[in-house]
Amino acid sequence: MLPSEIVKQVRRIQLHTGREVADVLAGAYVSVFKGRGVEFDEVRPYVPGDDVRTIDWNVTARVGAPYVKRYIEERQLTVLLLVDMSPSQDFGSAHRSKREAAAELSALLAFSAIYNDDKIGLLLFHDQVDEYIPPRKGQKHALRVVREVLARGRDETQPALRLRRRRTLASLPRHAVRHFVRLVRRTGRRDRRSTDIGHALEFCRRVLPRRAVLFLISDFLDEGYLDVLRSANRKHDVVAVRITDEREQRFERTGLVTLEDAETGEQRLVDTESEAFRAAVEEHARGRADRLNRELRSAGIDMIAIDATASVVEPLLAFFRMREKRVRR
Repeated sequence: MLPSEIVKQVRRIQLHTGREVADVLAGAYVSVFKGRGVEFDEVRPYVPGDDVRTIDWNVTARVGAPYVKRYIEERQLTVLLLVDMSPSQDFGSAHRSKREAAAELSALLAFSAIYNDDKIGLLLFHDQVDEYIPPRKGQKHALRVVREVLARGRDETQPALRLRRRRTLASLPRHAVRHFVRLVRRTGRRDRRSTDIGHALEFCRRVLPRRAVLFLISDFLDEGYLDVLRSANRKHDVVAVRITDEREQRFERTGLVTLEDAETGEQRLVDTESEAFRAAVEEHARGRADRLNRELRSAGIDMIAIDATASVVEPLLAFFRMREKRVRR
């Protein structure tokens, strides 16, 4: 059973994103992403200007008047959300973490897809694949996608530990005692899980036989994935979504602070009063962002930049508008 706070978060996101989808995003979404082809709809009488190649000669011969075949676009899409679950996603300096911003974005995309009768799926990853939910339709399925993004980031061992505290070890079966000891030992050492974007994309290549729209949602604290990303974009429509936090770009003056790398556990004592240190942090952040932009641009991949301390809707809507202008050209 999910903790009550996660249930509340899912309901809040559902209510908020439901209004956003109905108001602005659904129409923008459908105008940007096109289907895989066309399918037959009906035959109708020929009118001057129709393409003669669409004439249905069998119907024309039977009726004695020219009829043409009418086709409609097959618009149904498969959308897969690839969401980074590495520990760096837990960082948040304001009212939500990067993971919670990713969950809200996932909800917006999931409900936009379901609203337009598309399939939505989910892939959670860090240095390996955590969970894969195959693309399906339906609002319940979309809610499951949002719920998994929120719940998977939590420490799943904590409820088990709380349960054990209510009972003495003597009252437990021997196999349960051994499990409890292993659990305590494991949680005593914090598990470090780095990001491996390439592995997640390779998994998509194996499980998605047909073209899909892939939203890669991460802070992109990884290296060496660009070739795999280019290969994935040749088969699928890949959209990179980089989620950051304002405090990752710059520091305020707070004196001596111990910083810890969420993915490696490395710690470092820094003096945030130092102007040189703060300038180095800002320069490093800009350099990483510029390098990622250049790499994605060279691979022909669009990017959405989202700040976890700000709105998720506006950057997504700006992306849809940009894509729509490109489609019209």
